[in-house]
Amino acid sequence: MVEPRPTSSPSGPAEPPARMALPALGLLLAAGLLHTQASPSARSFQLDYEHNCFLKDGAPFRYISGSIHYARVPRPAWRDRLLKMYMSGLSAVQVYIPWNYHETLPGVYDFTGNRDVEAFLDLTAELGLLVILRPGPYICAEWEMGGLPAWLLWKPDIILRTSNPAYLAAVDSWLHVLLPKIKPRLYHQGGNIISVQVENEYGSYYACDHGYLRHLLGSFRALLGSEVLLFTTDSTGAQELRCGTLQGLYATVDFGPGSNVTEAFGAQRRVEPRGPLVNSEYYTGWLDYWEAHASTSAAWVARGLEDMLQLGASINMYMFHGGTNFAYWSGADYKGQYKPVTTSYDYDAPLSEAGDPTEKLFAIRTVISKFQPLPVGPMPPATPKYAYGWVALRKYADLLDVFDVLCPSGPIQSQFPLTFEALKQVHGFVVYHTQLPWDVPDPATLGAPPHSICDRGYVMLQKEYQGTLERDGQTTLHVTGRAGDSLDILVENMGRISFGANTSDFKGLLGNLSLNSRPLSNWLIYPLAIDTAVQQGWPHTALPKSSSGGRVGPAFYTGTFETPGIAWDTFVKFPGWSKGLLWINGFNLGRYWSCRGPQQTLFVPGSVLHADHPNNITVLELEGAPPTPLLLFLDRPLYNRTLGCSTTATE
Repeated sequence: MVEPRPTSSPSGPAEPPARMALPALGLLLAAGLLHTQASPSARSFQLDYEHNCFLKDGAPFRYISGSIHYARVPRPAWRDRLLKMYMSGLSAVQVYIPWNYHETLPGVYDFTGNRDVEAFLDLTAELGLLVILRPGPYICAEWEMGGLPAWLLWKPDIILRTSNPAYLAAVDSWLHVLLPKIKPRLYHQGGNIISVQVENEYGSYYACDHGYLRHLLGSFRALLGSEVLLFTTDSTGAQELRCGTLQGLYATVDFGPGSNVTEAFGAQRRVEPRGPLVNSEYYTGWLDYWEAHASTSAAWVARGLEDMLQLGASINMYMFHGGTNFAYWSGADYKGQYKPVTTSYDYDAPLSEAGDPTEKLFAIRTVISKFQPLPVGPMPPATPKYAYGWVALRKYADLLDVFDVLCPSGPIQSQFPLTFEALKQVHGFVVYHTQLPWDVPDPATLGAPPHSICDRGYVMLQKEYQGTLERDGQTTLHVTGRAGDSLDILVENMGRISFGANTSDFKGLLGNLSLNSRPLSNWLIYPLAIDTAVQQGWPHTALPKSSSGGRVGPAFYTGTFETPGIAWDTFVKFPGWSKGLLWINGFNLGRYWSCRGPQQTLFVPGSVLHADHPNNITVLELEGAPPTPLLLFLDRPLYNRTLGCSTTATE
């Protein structure tokens, strides 16, 4: 049996305990709390090993919680989503903090706007929700690099998620910035954070470094104090629970509606013989890759929830509201091959991507009502949507013709290609430019070594699009040309791997390109700052370009549309377009990939639109636009259509 560790404060005289009936752990905790809040009503959140439950202020307690990620929800919508979660009968929300969303460069922090995690936490408290906080440092979440900053990969020889000194130094520096913001919001300090998770599913990582977990435990205790309940989450496999758990961290498990509940909690009992049963991630749906749409039946999810609640378990539903991977924040998995995650993180969750209650939500709410009273009042309705209709775009310029704007500092010269990390480019795109070293009258093979195109390379010869090279896909093209002809490869980062062993996911050209097996050299490398330009109003504020009329290859398209005096949520479809990105009013709404699917529309929150003046649209199409470039704004999303899609140049 895992003995509860004494967690009373070592400093200062402890007052006599107020409740003699508390079990031993409770007495220790109460003693530690009462000297900081010397009143009979001292707030506490503890483990009761005797009665296999939590104790909240000394009374038995079980939570029913749901996951929401503030980074995936536009700030103006936070209140709406949290209120709907509260009205569903949830007592708590579970919240990840993505390190890379806040420490964008080493020592450069952003807690403003959508990144104001303190404002989000204060809003949860205002609405009467408790918080289960998961500050990482690694979070998975199908988020870019699992929340770890890509700049960690700039450090030579770093080994992520281990006791590696370079990694621990970066982690400690971050925790010293983050956790002091969290401490005053802990439950026993008067806040609403009842527990804090250390790391995330660490047992699924190859390293199995208990020294690393011990280091994190020490850091969390030093910065948050001895009273806060710290826990781990792992899947139910014996190896995962061996490597992911540690004395001093309460071990919880995660599993979905397809699992045998008795067996799954039996796995938790093998590492925590006493204490509350906890499923920290009960899967209400699943993520989508760019290939197929996942869905889970409402009845199945509701039945599994009821089975667990009948056992007295505490449950967090992952996700309750998924939201959207705006800009470049979607991650990827590696399952035999690289599998990037879609822009939509709808997750087939009880609240849809746009925050609308679904059949699944009402099925879950009915189950919850059998175990605890629901809040009085109606469920807030779906947000209003508007189908703004067709919008015509026009080609502004080919990407290769606007380096002066996208790479104002000019190219970097290198004998061989450099990775995004060597260039200190985190997201987006880099162009690799060279020239054919000899005449190629007959088709020659332009090729890359295996796994060296990370993740997609759009190839242009003499500025004419030739086709696309893809990680774990097509890695050769046949080309002809003359000595001195320009060769450009635009390489796209589709999101760093967020789960499993390989979170060191370098981007760009990781190896040298060759022509008929002879390596190419003398590269000019252009790291592109597209978002910087678009956020500053480009290309709408720029002089018109006389662009070529061709529709194939990477190019920018622009247009505007006006709303009928309302800025409501909408969804945009890309009929006949191939793959690219969309900005509206400088806001990066993420990647579309119509011909790969399943996602056919991008969610456009009304908060990014102007009701009273024109809205600027910018599209970067990477492969080929339709003959008449139009977008279609709808009042509902389209999924689950996978169309045929060619990566070769076709008019």
